[in-house]
Amino acid sequence: MLSRTLWGARTALLVILLAVSLSLLAGVLLGLVSGYVGGRLDRLLVGVADIMYAFPSLLLAILVAIVVSQGRSSFAGGLLSAGLSVTAVFVPQYLRVVRAEVVRVKGEAFVDAARVIGAGHGRIMFRHVLRNSVRSLPVVVTVNASEAILTLAGLGFLGFGIEPNSAAEWGYDLNKAVPDVTAGIWWTAVPPGIAIVLTVLGITLIGESLNDLTDPRLRRRAAS
Repeated sequence: MLSRTLWGARTALLVILLAVSLSLLAGVLLGLVSGYVGGRLDRLLVGVADIMYAFPSLLLAILVAIVVSQGRSSFAGGLLSAGLSVTAVFVPQYLRVVRAEVVRVKGEAFVDAARVIGAGHGRIMFRHVLRNSVRSLPVVVTVNASEAILTLAGLGFLGFGIEPNSAAEWGYDLNKAVPDVTAGIWWTAVPPGIAIVLTVLGITLIGESLNDLTDPRLRRRAAS
C-alpha cells in the first residue's frame, strides 16, 4: 500500500500537469477570441460552455474517459484519457474567466490607442489585451489542480481511471479498500485517503497564498 501510494503521487502529478496545461491553453485562447471578437462567435462559445456546465463535472469526465480510452490500458493511453477527462471539466472555467477580463480590457484607452496607431488585431489581442487579462489565472490554476486530484480519484474509484496494471492511482486503491473496510481491515484505505487529503490541502494553501500575494488589499491588511 505504501509503495502504490508513493507511485500514485507520480500519476497524480502527471495528470495535473497535463490537464491544467491543456485546459489552460484551450480555455485562454477560446476566452480571448470570444471576448475580443464578440458577436455570434461569442454567443456560440459561451453557449457551449454553459452546456458543459450543465453536466455534473464527474459525469462529464466519465463520458470523455469512455470516448477517449476505448479500452486502452497502457500508461500513456490511460494518462491521456484521464488528462483529457479532467481538461474537459476545466476548459469552460478558463473560457469564462478570461472572456470576462478581455471584455473589460478591450474597452480601455490603451487598446484604443493601439488601434489608432495601426496595430493589427493579432498584436492587440496577444500583446495588449491578453497580457492584462490573466492576472487572476494563477489562483484559478491552483484551485483547478486540487479539483483535478479529486476528479482523478473519482474516476479511479468508479473504474474509469488508469488501469491498475499500468500505474498506481489513489482512487482505484480506495475502491479496492472498500471490501477490506467492511471486513474490519480499515488500514488499507488510510494511505491513499491521506495522500488525497494532504495533496488537495497543500495545493489549496498554495492558492490561498497566491491570492494574498496578488490582492493588494490583503497585503495591506497583513502588514497592518
